[in-house]
Amino acid sequence: MLSPKRTKYRKQQRGRMKGKATRGNRINFGEYGLVALEPAWITARQIEASRRAMTRYVRRGGQIWIRIFPDKPVTQRAAETRMGSGKGNPEYWVCVVKPGRILFEMGGVAEPIAREAMRLAAQKLPIKVKFVTKADFEKPEPAQATASEVATSSV
Repeated sequence: MLSPKRTKYRKQQRGRMKGKATRGNRINFGEYGLVALEPAWITARQIEASRRAMTRYVRRGGQIWIRIFPDKPVTQRAAETRMGSGKGNPEYWVCVVKPGRILFEMGGVAEPIAREAMRLAAQKLPIKVKFVTKADFEKPEPAQATASEVATSSV
């Protein structure tokens, strides 16, 4: 499972998940992607389960990029512990995901195969996600007005 090799501090505060993703919200590596539609903490186990589901479906074909990394430690108190005595120990790692974040990318396979692999991966995640293609992110060229359109619009 994914986890940082080392961190500056062992424990972190919980934080908030306001707004939309401003980084990691475009497809950069593959042709297809899985984009988050809700904010959530995604654990390292969920990322690994999704990765396994995708790689098993595509077998040796294509390439998969994991665009999220669990870098936030989540602490838990020991069972049946009385109140007080400080914060618990780090138990697992999560990735803070905001809406619009690309979770996984895939390339080198046909779209139906990528769509099905991403569907299997989505079932392992605790949030709603959407399948997107690289074409969805390309800006359409602004259509230049022809001379006849300009003449009719100015009348």
